[in-house]
Amino acid sequence: MPVKIRLQRHGKKGKPFYWVVAADSRAKRDGRFLEKIGTYNPNTNPATINLDVDSAVKWLQNGAQPTDTARAILSYKGAMLKNHLAGGVRKGALTEEQAEAKFNAWVEEKSGKVAGKAEDLAKAQEDAKAKALEAEKATNEARIAAKAPVVDNEDATTEEASSDSEE
Repeated sequence: MPVKIRLQRHGKKGKPFYWVVAADSRAKRDGRFLEKIGTYNPNTNPATINLDVDSAVKWLQNGAQPTDTARAILSYKGAMLKNHLAGGVRKGALTEEQAEAKFNAWVEEKSGKVAGKAEDLAKAQEDAKAKALEAEKATNEARIAAKAPVVDNEDATTEEASSDSEE
């Protein structure tokens, strides 16, 4: 039975949400599957991916072929790297501890990059909000200045002068 690791679409129209599944390649896209490996939500920024890496590696070692998008997701979460390192362990190129250390170092670096991107996006959103507030304040001040009655200083001084002379 040819097995593929692919995405199964869920969610409503315009708001996709995907399950990452191992399924028979002959099954329908949203049909029967053998195992749910994780989820993928492209609606958030950065995209939210929950993946059982060990289960994905198990399917890859058993010969499952990921689709292009599923391969990108597996690579992003480190399943492809872990599969590669497991191949090195089987061949004797490195030990299990070395492979686990390399994988954990890669995961730490990747999570740091993702956290940095999330911080940058939050800061950019905060800056945009501050700019919008400043622009709104400027517009409100311009409106207030336009609606304020214009007091003519010459008329005010002549009226004061005439009232002083009458006394």
